[in-house]
Amino acid sequence: MPQTIYEKYGGFSAISRVVMTFYEMALESDQIGDYFADVDMARLIDHQTKFISSLLGGPASFSDERLEAVHRALGITHEDFDEMEALLKEALEQHGFFETDVRATLTAIEAKRNIIVTRNAA
Repeated sequence: MPQTIYEKYGGFSAISRVVMTFYEMALESDQIGDYFADVDMARLIDHQTKFISSLLGGPASFSDERLEAVHRALGITHEDFDEMEALLKEALEQHGFFETDVRATLTAIEAKRNIIVTRNAA
């Protein structure tokens, strides 16, 4: 049975380290940092780790309806999403993900763009 990206890099703890690196960069971002001003970061990191894990073959799952409901009121724009993807790419690379796995991860995230970006956003 082929190994998933989730398994290849060590599972939940490895994905959690990537997500923590991502949020360290996101908090410093002029484009998306304000989204996290009053957020329980420990809880967000846990949820985001489960979400990324689910995209990479891990055990968690998120329905598109749940993703849309969670992001609907945030007003996330395409530019915000682009910044998130760029920072996630950088975090994955910092943690030694191979280029093919970075691309696969970003492709999985990109497939959720229309659910996460607010309709009628720029």
